Amino acid sequence: MADQQADELALAEVVEFTSGLIRIDTTNRGGGDCRERPAAEYAAERLAGAGVEPLLLERTPGRTNVVARIEGTDPSADALLVHGHLDVVPAEAADWSVHPFSGEIRDGVVWGRGAVDMKNMDAMILAVVRSWARAGVRPRRDLVIAFTADEEASAEDGSGFLADEHPELFEGCTEGISESGAFTFHDGTGRQIYPIAAGERGTGWLKLTARGRAGHGSKVNKENAVTRLAAAVTRIGEHQWRLRLTPTVRAALTELAVLYGVEPDFTDMDLLLEKLGPAAKLIEATLCNSTNPTMLNAGYKLNVIPGEAVAYVDGRYLPGAEEEFTATLDHLTGPDVSWEFAHREVALQAPVDSPTFARMRAAVTEFAPEGHVVPYCMSGGTDAKQFSRLGITGYGFTPLKLPEDLDYQALFHGVDERVPVEALHFGVRVLDRFLRTA
Repeated sequence: MADQQADELALAEVVEFTSGLIRIDTTNRGGGDCRERPAAEYAAERLAGAGVEPLLLERTPGRTNVVARIEGTDPSADALLVHGHLDVVPAEAADWSVHPFSGEIRDGVVWGRGAVDMKNMDAMILAVVRSWARAGVRPRRDLVIAFTADEEASAEDGSGFLADEHPELFEGCTEGISESGAFTFHDGTGRQIYPIAAGERGTGWLKLTARGRAGHGSKVNKENAVTRLAAAVTRIGEHQWRLRLTPTVRAALTELAVLYGVEPDFTDMDLLLEKLGPAAKLIEATLCNSTNPTMLNAGYKLNVIPGEAVAYVDGRYLPGAEEEFTATLDHLTGPDVSWEFAHREVALQAPVDSPTFARMRAAVTEFAPEGHVVPYCMSGGTDAKQFSRLGITGYGFTPLKLPEDLDYQALFHGVDERVPVEALHFGVRVLDRFLRTA
């Protein structure tokens, strides 16, 4: 099997499918304002064309998920979940160099919303499965393929719905792979690092509510809800969360320290990060919990003091740190401001010494021998959170070989999102190699 790899048609199809999926506008504005069904049908048709029977499943009309199973050659092996979401965040066309839903292919680059988050991976999965059908290839273990709705909001219509209402479709799955890992990180000195995600911070999106005494804006008011809220938001935004080294982050720091020839001294984290240079960007957001105020809402007229003011905070917490997170919020909000979770999901951690991680590392190294694979923890979250309810350990593995002048992480939810054709070709080859032996 070592001399086999995805065929030339797979390399053409991954570009075609990425562009085709981008042209299907699956903007998720939250609150149920999205329709993934056309993209789900697009994916399902291409699975069916490879002899794989897809199921289309909806909790809400138009919010469609696709699930299919490919039988492996080893019936005693645990199954592997391979999943990608079909929805994308909004894009303002006036800000872009090309229309965000054009799927334009220009100068060896595919442009559009979803090019990296994450219709590229959806296309890679489809291209690999179809390549196998042409060659008569079967994986070692069962593969469950899932294309989900609603990842960019609550996941209630997507992975949450699948995990809660259709767990039987994932029977035997113990591990899964999805977005945000195995991409090229250039450190500016010529080194190419390929971080594979083996953890995610938990999601703690917060709603803060301050109440006070409504009144005329010209009068003295020591129970001003806006003032109370502003003080709490300032405390939360300026809070310095304490350092926490999870096993995944510790492993990442250790491997990076070896790569850069420095002592992994965890007692002076500032110095260690300084010695790692630009590579510290892979670590710094996951050394502690975080709380970033993002939205404020109060009042209806300039000269009226409102009786209520509301703010929203994007909170994230590390594995094992949720209790500290909630206790700290109780303290920071104080007696005049209440808070609640607007959305809450678990933090995740996956072993970096597992056979699956080793196989991912080997697949990347085969096609990027000059690269250095390291584990890392994602600062945000993915559908792996919901699938973890089924006992599925999640990894971030969407392989892409990227040029130095492309800031991959800045393209997530950014303007002019795009992916090089060569990066997609690399991704298909690596994904193919990994899935054959996983």
